[in-house]
Amino acid sequence: MANIKHFKDKYDVVVIGGALAGLAAALTLAKKGKDVLVLEQHNLPGGIATSFVRGDIEIEATLHEMMSIGPKECPLKIRDFFDEMGVDIDWLRVPDAFRFVDGKTGTNVLVHPGTHGDFEIPAKEIADACGDKDGTIYTKVLKLLNLCNRVYNSVNILSVQHMSKPMMLLKHPDFVKTAGYSAQQVIDTFNLPKNVVDVLAAYWIYVGDTLENLPFTVWAVLMADYLGYGSYVPRKFSHEMSLKMAERAMEMGVQVEFGTRVDKILVKNGHVEGVRLANGEEVNARYVVCSAYPDKAYTSMVEPLSEVPQGAIKFVNAKTVGVTCFSVVLLLDKDYKDLGIKDYSTFYAPKGMDLKEIFDEYSTPGPYNYITSICTNIANPEATPKGTCIYSITALPKPEGWFGVTEENYEEMKLKNAEYFIKMESERLGINLKDHILECVIEAPCTISHYTGAYQGSIYGYMHTMDDHIVARLQMSEKENFIQGLSFAGAHQISGDGMGPAITNGRKGAKIV
Repeated sequence: MANIKHFKDKYDVVVIGGALAGLAAALTLAKKGKDVLVLEQHNLPGGIATSFVRGDIEIEATLHEMMSIGPKECPLKIRDFFDEMGVDIDWLRVPDAFRFVDGKTGTNVLVHPGTHGDFEIPAKEIADACGDKDGTIYTKVLKLLNLCNRVYNSVNILSVQHMSKPMMLLKHPDFVKTAGYSAQQVIDTFNLPKNVVDVLAAYWIYVGDTLENLPFTVWAVLMADYLGYGSYVPRKFSHEMSLKMAERAMEMGVQVEFGTRVDKILVKNGHVEGVRLANGEEVNARYVVCSAYPDKAYTSMVEPLSEVPQGAIKFVNAKTVGVTCFSVVLLLDKDYKDLGIKDYSTFYAPKGMDLKEIFDEYSTPGPYNYITSICTNIANPEATPKGTCIYSITALPKPEGWFGVTEENYEEMKLKNAEYFIKMESERLGINLKDHILECVIEAPCTISHYTGAYQGSIYGYMHTMDDHIVARLQMSEKENFIQGLSFAGAHQISGDGMGPAITNGRKGAKIV
């Protein structure tokens, strides 16, 4: 019997990694008529956009909520992308934005989003909960959120449209005027009470940096998207996205291979020539979109290493790797209503909102005192069989807190955090969660690292800081293509972390190609 050749003699583009960013890149390139090969080391697509099964019940592994979806009648860029690519996702709108609870001051507020970029509802709820007596707080919060929305709209335009600085100042004055300032600096100009600022700061955990060091641009985009348009989840969890993106890519002619790890990116005379697989087989292509972090690619994947420019090493050394994840996912034996759980998403600071203190604690192995909890069934009632629900409790520590993990102390560190989280949430909810646990899954930074191979277990790419500003990233992006034919797609690309941004980052990686 004749040997059947598995790979073509040559591809236009090889995409390393079949997570959301890699699949978005593959779809974008296929739409442009390119011959694309996706190589994924796992046996399934999606990376951390996946699910797992416990007790015959499928459970979401990581997704809390997605931004940039919007309703059908007012679609935002991620929904538009899926529609354009023919990827049909059944989106469910999350009913609320978040509840914020401060255990030290007693602040407790439930915030609902607007629907079409309107902020009256969240502004009023925040103001009322924080003691607004004459409408002054409401007016200031609304003014701040509308500023966020104008910056958000500018970022969406400027990320795809080149514009001279004078024209930028003329058409996008708020973006230009606030670009050099941190979120804290801009918020301070509104002279809001601390309890209001604490509520507005709740989402900081989703960008992984304190307001003092976080560019206002990034915070503004986050606030405008979540509070102006609301968030969404796929009915069949994040793995629905992964599977449908992979399926659609294959329908468009993309070759997708699972269980196939890329060890080396082959470079000659400054240009990509192909990749070498773990089994030694080589695949020819003049372009590669890489989902692995540049830290890994430039130090151990490019062959020969002499082809890595010194500028690339300086680039990765200048970056700060973003946060990782510690999450306790519980399958509970009662409906959330019977347990008295009322909110989809809650941010809880049991010891108060000292962000520096919280962030410093995130540099340790825990336990942690700023968490977000999610009750999946409130947005997706059919997520589990009737009479049960899913409840997850998550912190996003920095990777260095877990560098001291060994085989001997791993279980102890993992269980100490999980028990602390369950006790903390039990006390807040007035429920003994332990009495209702059918299944408990603990996701530690080591889990992320082992499952995805992500550098240092990070899920957040490079931290958005005032020293590594998204505006500078946009301006420098073309100068950071250190090896011709090599681009990157993942949380480490310009847009940073999150499943929505991952898709945007994949499109960016494809655009560079």
